Amino acid sequence: MRLRLVKQNTNFDFFSRWKLWLGISAVMMVVAFASFMIQGLNFGIDFRGGTTIRTESPLVVDIGEYREAIDTLGLGDVSITEVFDPTFEDDQNVAMIRIQAQDGQEAVTSQVIADVQAALRTVRPDIQFISVESVGPKVSGELIQTAVIAVVLAIGAVLIYIWLRFEWQFAVGAVLALVHDVILTIGVFSELQIRFDLAIIAALLTIVGYSLNDTVVVFDRVRENLRKYKKKPLSEVLNISINETLSRTFMTSVTTLLALIALFVLGGDVIRGFVFAMIWGVIVGTYSSIFVASAVLLYLGVKRDWSKPDANAGNQFANIDA
Repeated sequence: MRLRLVKQNTNFDFFSRWKLWLGISAVMMVVAFASFMIQGLNFGIDFRGGTTIRTESPLVVDIGEYREAIDTLGLGDVSITEVFDPTFEDDQNVAMIRIQAQDGQEAVTSQVIADVQAALRTVRPDIQFISVESVGPKVSGELIQTAVIAVVLAIGAVLIYIWLRFEWQFAVGAVLALVHDVILTIGVFSELQIRFDLAIIAALLTIVGYSLNDTVVVFDRVRENLRKYKKKPLSEVLNISINETLSRTFMTSVTTLLALIALFVLGGDVIRGFVFAMIWGVIVGTYSSIFVASAVLLYLGVKRDWSKPDANAGNQFANIDA
């Protein structure tokens, strides 16, 4: 007996309240955008400019003690966080100290770094400085611009690809689903104030690809069923198509999440932000493929007299059992 995440022949009605799903998605996007406008993002050193110092000590990190030592230097915005990782030894206590770029300077000077190290040694003589990373504000501004262009170009390429492969209604649905995923991901980073750096941009581009893959599988089956059920209402064809690909969708999402959760727990702090973005992206990407892309397609309508040959319609992996 094989284990199934989804029954073999499902018959869920996804579109009896499709306007409600679109409304929920619109509200979530507004909340995410409002959070971004009000709170902004907790940009990492990549985007803000400044210096990150990573320290290690055999004694437990005392953030208050560290801060008190550094505050005497008058460096402005200084963030001190303890780094937790299950792979650390008992005497391996790591802290991350972020110092903003000083006014009129491209980056924190070597003298400032030396002063910080000297101040910390007054309270922890055994402290070690594992790494020091600096990024100037000019470079960080260019990185923000480049990151925005990368995301926009990726979504634009998706629009053209889907338009050529299917029809413009499919393209609009797919792109709106991708915009939905990107906005909600940025929104959750803004709301939770999780550090936003270049790794998160890589995650956003990966989410775009993952969500598009799931959407294309559903749209392939829709196109095939539009030829097969020429007299059925579009909502019924969409329901049939999503139910037929539901097993594949769940299996892909669950197996991906299992790997991502393992990385989130055991992968260490370096990739934790990236992995969190991917976990969130897989969840909202799966949701948007069903409740956003397909609902937009239902709203826009689509032609029913497909003249293309049916030989290669659909996707060979659409019926894999989960």
